Order: sequence, then C-alpha cells, then structure tokens
Amino acid sequence: MDEIKRKKTAASLLKDMEKTAARMRELIVAMPPHDLLGYIYVQHMMKSMADQSADQEQHEAEGQSDLINENQFLLEYVHAVLASDAAPAEMTFDEGRCAELFELGSKLREQAMFFAMATSAGTKDGVFGPDTADIEFRAKSTWVMIRGNRYQVLEEEFYRYVLTPHNDVLKEVYSVGAADIAEGFQAMADATRSGHADAITEMMKQFEAAQAFAAAQNKPLGDVMEAWVAADAEQSKTLGRAMDDVFRGGIANVSRHTKLPPMLLADLAYRRGEEVEFFAAGDFAGTPYRTLPARKKPLIQLESDYYAVDPCFTRDAGYRALLFNLLQRKPDYKKTFEDRQKTMSEAAYTDILAAQLPSATVLQEVYYKDPTSKQWSENDTLILIDDVLFLVEAKAGAAATIASPALDFGRHAQSVQDLVLKAYKQCERFFNYLNSADEVPLYHLIDGKHEECGSVRRSDYRVMVPIGLTVESFSPFSAYCKKLPQVEPLLGKHAFVSLSIDDLFVLKRFLPTPGSFAHYMEVRQAVAGIRRAHLFDELDHLGAYLKRNRFDQDIADQLKGGQANMIIWDGMSESVDRSFEGEDWETRPLPTQKFPEEVLKLLEALGDTRARGWLSADSHIRDLGEKGRNNLGKMLSDLRQTLNQHPSRYFILSGCQWPTELSHFRPLILSHFSR
Repeated sequence: MDEIKRKKTAASLLKDMEKTAARMRELIVAMPPHDLLGYIYVQHMMKSMADQSADQEQHEAEGQSDLINENQFLLEYVHAVLASDAAPAEMTFDEGRCAELFELGSKLREQAMFFAMATSAGTKDGVFGPDTADIEFRAKSTWVMIRGNRYQVLEEEFYRYVLTPHNDVLKEVYSVGAADIAEGFQAMADATRSGHADAITEMMKQFEAAQAFAAAQNKPLGDVMEAWVAADAEQSKTLGRAMDDVFRGGIANVSRHTKLPPMLLADLAYRRGEEVEFFAAGDFAGTPYRTLPARKKPLIQLESDYYAVDPCFTRDAGYRALLFNLLQRKPDYKKTFEDRQKTMSEAAYTDILAAQLPSATVLQEVYYKDPTSKQWSENDTLILIDDVLFLVEAKAGAAATIASPALDFGRHAQSVQDLVLKAYKQCERFFNYLNSADEVPLYHLIDGKHEECGSVRRSDYRVMVPIGLTVESFSPFSAYCKKLPQVEPLLGKHAFVSLSIDDLFVLKRFLPTPGSFAHYMEVRQAVAGIRRAHLFDELDHLGAYLKRNRFDQDIADQLKGGQANMIIWDGMSESVDRSFEGEDWETRPLPTQKFPEEVLKLLEALGDTRARGWLSADSHIRDLGEKGRNNLGKMLSDLRQTLNQHPSRYFILSGCQWPTELSHFRPLILSHFSR
C-alpha cells in the first residue's frame, strides 16, 4: 500500500513540475532576454550585498545564500528557454511577470526536491546495497541543487593545467593556446564575480567627469550632456558599456569581457531555438530532471555576441564541452588526446603538490605480478616520502555523466563505479601485493619487457593512503564513496580517499608544508574510514581540520554508544570559502592552525632537515591540542637553554610519556633555535 501511495505522489509531483516549468517557459520567452538577464543579475547583486551587510545570525535566519541559489537556478532556465525557443516577433519586459518567475523558480526547486524524496524512499536495495536509496536521493538532489562547486578565482589555474597537454591542437583549431583559453575562462568568472562593482565604479567615474565638464561650462549638467558626449565619444561608449553591464546583463557578455575567438565561443554556445530535447514531449518535459542545455553547451548566442547566461554551468560544463568540440573538429586526435589526458591526470598529484612532496620517490606506471591471478597488474603513481606512502589511481574521464539520475539512475551508478570502484579495486590489488611478502619488487614496462625498478616493504610505512583522483570535482560522491558496500579499508585499516584536481589546487594553498599536508591526509583518511560520518566535500574536510585538528576523534566521540545512525557536519568549509572572497584574496592571510613560536620553529626544522622519521615526529606534534602545543612550546624553550650541555632528553608531556629522543634532531634544533 505504501508503495502505491509513493508512486501516486511521485506521479502527481511530476505533473506539477511539468506544469510549473511550462509556465516559466511561457514567461521567459515573452520577455526581451537582455532586460530579463539584467533584472535577474541586479536581484542577484542585491542579495549578495545583503549577505555582506548582514551579520552571521541574520544571514542564517533569512537564508540569503539560498535566495542567491534560487537566482542561479532561474538563470539555468533562462538559458534553457533561450536555447529551445526562437525569439518571438514581439517581446515586452514586465516586472510583475519577473516576480512571478522568481516565485515559480523557487516552487520548481521545491517540487523537484520532494520528487527526489518520493522516488528514492521506496528503493530497498540495489548496486550500493542498503545505502542505494540514500545515494539515489543524493544523486537526484545534487542534480537539481548543486552548482559551481569551484572557487571562481582559481579558474585560470585549473584550465591552464588541464588544457596545456593539448596546447598545440588548440592553437591549430582555435588559433589560441591553453594559456589564452585559461585566461578567457578566468575573465568569464571575473565578469560575473566583480562585473557589477566594476561597472558601477566606472559609472561613478564618468558621472564625476560629466559634472566637472558642466562646472567648467558653468551650466547645469542636463544642459551640457550632449556636448560632453560629443567632446569625447570614447568615454560615452565606456559609460554605455558600464550601464549595459549593470542593467542589461552585460556582465554575462563573454564576447565583450574575454578575448576568446568567436569560433571557440560558437562551439560552446546554442543559437536561439537550436535545442530540441529539453522541452520535447514526454515524461519530465522541461523539468530539472531532463538534462539542462547548459550542461551540454554553457553559452547562448544573442544577436552577434555570446553570453554566459548561467555562470556556474559555464564553469562546471565548460571544460567538458570544450574538449568534446575539439574532438568533433579534429576526430583523428582522439587517440593522442586520450594518451595525453592519461599522462596529465597521472602526474597531477605530484605536479600540483610538488612543494608538499619534497625529495619523494615517485614511481609512475608501476607493474607487478599479482600473486593471486599470476597476471601483470599496473598502478598509476606510487609516492614514497619518509614513512608515508601515497598510491594514486587517476581517472582522466569526466567526473559525472550528463544523463539525469531520474531518467537513468543506472548510468549514474555506473559512473560512480567507474570513477570510484575501479580506482579502489586497483589500489586494493596493490595493497594485497604489498602484504604478500616482507618485501616486494616493482617493475617498469620498457620496450615490452618488465624491468625491476625497485622494491618496497610495507613495514617501512606508518601511513599508507590509497587515493582515487578525478580531473573534475566529483562532489558529493567523492566524500560519500565510503558508504559504498564494496569500499572497505584496505588490509583492514587503510581507508580509501577520493580527490579531484580541483581539490588539490585548494589543498596546496592551505597546507603549504610537507608536514601539514601529510598530517591532514592522515586525519582525512581516518574520517574516510568512519562510515557513519558525513561531510559534503573535500573543502568541508579541510575546514574541519583547520578548525578542529583531529576532528576524526571528535566524530568518533560523537558516535560512541551507537546512539546516532549518522553524524553530519555541515558548513565546515566557511573559513576556506571566505578566503577566496574580496579583491585582496591573494594577499590576505589564510586560516591556519595555531602553534607557539617555539613549536613552529621545530616543525620548520624537521621539514628542512628531513631526517628519517621526521614526518612521524611532525605528526605527533600536530596531533596535540592547544594545551599540549603550549606545554611543548614551553618545554622546548626551557630545554633549548641547556641543549649543548645535555644533548638528550626524555620528558612527560600533558600527563603522557612521549618517548621522542630530541638528540636525533639536535643539530637542526640548535641551528633553528639559535636564529
């Protein structure tokens, strides 16, 4: 009976969604697109300003950020309608209809979320075992709600890195290389991020210039405007562009705000009425559970210019759309393209985190003979640094399918399996090999022959982290993959971690030293091994670490007694998010954990000298809480005074004996503490 009721509820919600979407389409197509875009973006700007002026409690109470997300959702529908419908002969802007449109956008999001609940709740079992219903709901809700899960200011860095392998072909096809395209995508992001502020500043500047002109003529401003415009045509054009940016969606005009060539922009754009699938007859017509056109082509052509109507999908779908069209224009590049993508993704971890992995032994494309199957197996990247081992399995394909989970959840499930389980299985096979003997040989494949290139002993490594790496963000599944029944800690204790190249660019900024990064990965791995603990993405994990340090222990304490089925930590990325806000984001100090000066000097000394066991010593120090760090700082200060006379010390810290023999690091401590 419950199942019948759920199906009826889902069917009713589907009809409601289709009705709401059809009315939104009717309203959008009837209004001039530039005026509509300008209105929506002004509302977006006003909500952002309200966010900045409100204190935190008011911000949370009024849900300002959710209102901004509703504006974002509405922009996706504007893009969808413009892509699906040719411009009618007559269009009229109507603010009252805009108000209705905002209400309908909010209503449609709500209906879509209720549909996700109704259609997922009845799933009893599936490819993800008893967690299939939960994962299905997350897939559907993420499809509707989550956009722009990257920091806008890092667009150029990301695109420059991932496009550089194809630089020669990009130049051949589009006459611009990776660096120029990366700069263009950053300009797109900057235009929507700060375009209104820049345009308003320009308008004020031009207004002051006009006032000065009027004062010099000793006439009222209204009487000299025509003369002022005639005196300097360029400043008049500048003012016109600024007004267009503010009031007519000009900040979304990528033809104006970037130097990207028209051919490239055309490949990323729909012409009016070109899209035929989104509103086509059938189930889910026009609803968020169809594939929004912006997921396939993120731009729209309006007259002779190209617009990034929806800035988040420009970022989320732009990379995929660009490479797809590159291969469409040059199909014979496909094999070389795949080889270059593989090389790039396999090297990304060590390339991006070079400062965090000094003097590491890096072995790529490592081969070994599987003791179970007796077949040769291969792993992408093995990184050995002191007593820490990272095994990275890179997946160069897209991080997610563009097929809707409501229409084809099986395809979504397969995407998760391809990007998580394949990497996990490859890591599992290697860890089992490490465990098969005290010391195991490793090989490279050279000219078709396997030649030994080294060996590794599991007992040498205190920390071993298996990692699955994707090119694009895979949130929230990257953090949620531990719920998959097939994903167990390897050898019973080494939890699997899923990351993206996007994540690495952020981690390297906040964890600049080898010790801080290695310790974070220890804590991150510990949380990955707690099935009932859930944080949304890598940035939440990073924020929790910066704020709470051993937050894995805090979560374990919350779960003691078995009272909670799941612990969810929400909003932990706030300090990280805010670090990328404002014009001074590059020079503003980043949030960091606090250490007494004496302890910082010791950590610096350990990192500089890197004597054997230095990461273990570093980790012990970073494990300490505030009181323990302060006690250690005082102890170091006291001991340093007589270290020349008494080179070896044992001491008790915070009530626990800590058998670290400082004499092992005496030379580096002396040299750094004498500064």
